[in-house]
Amino acid sequence: MAKKTNTPDTAAEELLPISETQLPVGPTGRFLVTMAPGSQRNLIKTLKNAAGITAASTADSKESGVDITSLSGADALLLEHLSIAVVNGEDAEKIQSLEVAEADDTNPIVKVEPEEYVQAINDEGFLTSSGQDYLRGYRDGVAATAGRLLGIVPEESIDEIPIAAALADTPQFTWGLQATRVHVSAATGVGLRVAVLDTGFAVGHPDFVGRQVIAATFVGQPVQDGHGHGTHCIGTALGDRMRAGGVRRYGCARQGVILVGKVLSNAGSGADGGILAGINWAIQNGARVISMSLGAPVTVGTPPSVAYENAGRAALNAGSLIIAAAGNSGNHPTLFPVARPANSPSIMAVAAVDQNQQRASFSCRGVNPNGGEVNIAGPGVGVFSSTRMPARYAILNGTSMATPHVAGIAALWSQRTGARGTALWQRLISTARNIGQPLQHVGRGLVQSPP
Repeated sequence: MAKKTNTPDTAAEELLPISETQLPVGPTGRFLVTMAPGSQRNLIKTLKNAAGITAASTADSKESGVDITSLSGADALLLEHLSIAVVNGEDAEKIQSLEVAEADDTNPIVKVEPEEYVQAINDEGFLTSSGQDYLRGYRDGVAATAGRLLGIVPEESIDEIPIAAALADTPQFTWGLQATRVHVSAATGVGLRVAVLDTGFAVGHPDFVGRQVIAATFVGQPVQDGHGHGTHCIGTALGDRMRAGGVRRYGCARQGVILVGKVLSNAGSGADGGILAGINWAIQNGARVISMSLGAPVTVGTPPSVAYENAGRAALNAGSLIIAAAGNSGNHPTLFPVARPANSPSIMAVAAVDQNQQRASFSCRGVNPNGGEVNIAGPGVGVFSSTRMPARYAILNGTSMATPHVAGIAALWSQRTGARGTALWQRLISTARNIGQPLQHVGRGLVQSPP
């Protein structure tokens, strides 16, 4: 059941889980096969020669996306920009043949790993059977933190605010835009493509009338957002301001081109193959930034996925930067490290801070090496943004909310400097604000916009 929070100028719905149904966790039964880069023909031939696998390709689905759940009727689906194939695991002998080929250094197959389920990361944490249980205990505490706003801060006094002082939404700007200095930036992200891979988009939302939107689905459902999480993230990264009765701005790159990749269902659940297909599509469509507020928890010592690391490197080489949520299980006794896929070295991991510019209690910590570090932080508590209709707006908590702040600001820096890929990563961390928090908690600090 949803709880509502009233703000001075509108009513915003705090979206809680749309049902108590347990979402799937763990392996899906399919496999991810990472191969050395090569032509589409050679990669498909590799699968055929190694295990007798017939593969379709996403090469012909540039605009419309693909239903990853069906693998386009083949044994496998090749994501040609990533050199990764999602393979049906029903034939154990074929999977075994792939694993034998992996052990052969002369074979292009680099890694065969199980595909796993992935969830939207929001104020309920990872919406899994285990995640719902352990995150309920501190949800109310997070909500209480969001309510402890210490009054309105005039925008002209932001430079004088001590690091420890709390910020609040004003009638003009959300506290997150103030903390990251988006509200005084001349950059708008005009013309730059930013992909948000999530639960879709509230098509017809009045705040996005006239905006350029390119959309594709990878889960066999329409792009229309039946959950709300995706639209909230799109609003923070790319929204402008409330219309028809409100003026508060809540989005960062307000003139960017919106790429909507529906990789999670209306229940907030998806699988690695759909996420990777969304990344492939975003690269194919020229996304400068790819924002992913999704993941699955990991334990101490868990290495990053080879497939996701391959995707992260492919994106950087193509001039795209993948930015992902660090995760909301930071208080859990065993699942507190940065989550998959943010724990990949070539994917930027984003932690969450609150209005006091302190690490949010739920935000995962960078304790694993080789990619499991937190790289940067963004506003992630009490974040006001758009959501599914008819609610229109919501106030949510999570590293999901921090991630699109960083993604939108990345677009602003790319517009201002022309930086892409690795250069854009370096620009973001070199300009982050030191907020006096440990590196494991917030990385290089709180993301900041260009002037």
